[in-house]
Amino acid sequence: MMTKKSEATLKFEDKEVSLPVVIGTEGDKGLDISGLRKETGLVTIDPGFVNTASCFSQITYIDGEKGILRYRGIPIADLAEKATFVDVAYLLVHGALPSEKERMDFSMLLNRNSLLHEDMRHFFDSFPKGAHPMHILATMVNAMAAFYPNVDVNTTARNIEHSCARVISIVRTIAAFAYKKSIGEPIVYPRHDLSYCANFLNMMFDSPVRPYHISPEAVRLLNVLFIIHADHEQNCSTTAVRAIGSAQVNLYATIAAGISALSGPLHGGANQAVIEQLQMIHADGDLDKFIRKAKDKNDPFRLLGFGHRVYKAYDPRAEIVRNECEKYLAATGIHDPLLDLAHRIEDTVRKDSYFIDRHLYPNVDFYTGILYRAMGIPENMFTVMFALARLPGWVAHWREMISDNTKIVRPRQIYVGRTQQEVSDDLEHCAKLHLI
Repeated sequence: MMTKKSEATLKFEDKEVSLPVVIGTEGDKGLDISGLRKETGLVTIDPGFVNTASCFSQITYIDGEKGILRYRGIPIADLAEKATFVDVAYLLVHGALPSEKERMDFSMLLNRNSLLHEDMRHFFDSFPKGAHPMHILATMVNAMAAFYPNVDVNTTARNIEHSCARVISIVRTIAAFAYKKSIGEPIVYPRHDLSYCANFLNMMFDSPVRPYHISPEAVRLLNVLFIIHADHEQNCSTTAVRAIGSAQVNLYATIAAGISALSGPLHGGANQAVIEQLQMIHADGDLDKFIRKAKDKNDPFRLLGFGHRVYKAYDPRAEIVRNECEKYLAATGIHDPLLDLAHRIEDTVRKDSYFIDRHLYPNVDFYTGILYRAMGIPENMFTVMFALARLPGWVAHWREMISDNTKIVRPRQIYVGRTQQEVSDDLEHCAKLHLI
């Protein structure tokens, strides 16, 4: 639980204001400035929210200096090794890992809610050829509000329970349908006898003329990838979910906002951008040139997949993915020259004081694209995979936000525009003559 044990003093002009120091369960400290404007007339300015805590949360803990990531107190490495994605989804949404009965009930709820409303299937025909799957996904999820019962702050707990499971399950179906549509193949419906991740792989790759063999190792690997992406505290898309949700809009529109935020190249699109950059460096063949470009402050080139807003140590998710990537490619006999190149880049960067001094370690995006490629996931689906994994986190934050009776998000600003101006006589005269 959050505690208030001390105060900080702010002096401004002739006023002295005491600001409570809020302390979290892991020792995080923050200044409570909610009464600052009332006491002093001041607001705080923090572009990009680089030093602003927007809420209290019990879901995910990150210590960027030590490279720690925990869901509901459980280290990410333990969950990746011992849990399934369904277990972690339940953990995030409900606050604890499920018992055997709770796991079965939740799995059954996911299965029953996996079918997409048949009338929505026709929507796929309206998207132009080449439409990015993330744009299709956001549009389809937003449209769900017209086909399924409304879910908002006033909805009963039972409806919220079913609707959370519906979102987590159906969005997976929408994603697979969108992929099938993009390659001109018939859609594959979810099966009642398959697990969450196995079902997704089957819907993606099964074909009437080429039946898909569901590899247990691929299923295990997809579980790991989904687990490490399931939540990451107050990132851009989660903040969007909380901000949109604070207006008490329905759950589907809220999740669609998260998908839209994730689609950007600086957020969920980073894994695809990393692969494209690795391909460019591999085609050029001169790694040293790109390392020099990355270190040149006058060169706009940046080495993608390194550094993180929060982590100043090795991203714990990146370490998991790197190890899984090496094992999977070795076990399947796949040789990807991009993995060899990624190792060379990491070895070079981790020995170079320029990158070390700036805490530029590999982040989760650096190896995930290579792993998805090895599993047969096309590059334009990489960000979609991120979105599917992040669904339980978004839902968990939405539920936490509405249970806290959060006020509608409405930041302040510092106005730096023109001062009061007068309308010119010429403009007023033209308006009267209906010329403008």
